[in-house]
Amino acid sequence: MEEVMTFASIISPIVIALVQLIKKTITVNKRYLPLISLLIGILVGFLAWPFTDMDVVLRLWSGGFAGLAASGLYSLGKKTISDNNNDKAA
Repeated sequence: MEEVMTFASIISPIVIALVQLIKKTITVNKRYLPLISLLIGILVGFLAWPFTDMDVVLRLWSGGFAGLAASGLYSLGKKTISDNNNDKAA
């Protein structure tokens, strides 16, 4: 499990970047972004076979965790920044 979480932590920034790329190039309903993030995470986990010796199932789990973490991490960061800007304005 430690290997899965470590790998998920490594690929999360890649997933965040790819989701942002999709958001900038294609008009997407915001409610579908977590699903898109999950699918991109699974895809990145699957395609990472040259970089790790993990089984495909573990890479898919890692990708899924990375996708879910990426969507939550981006939302949390965006909310924190907007809260800080509101505090400064008040």
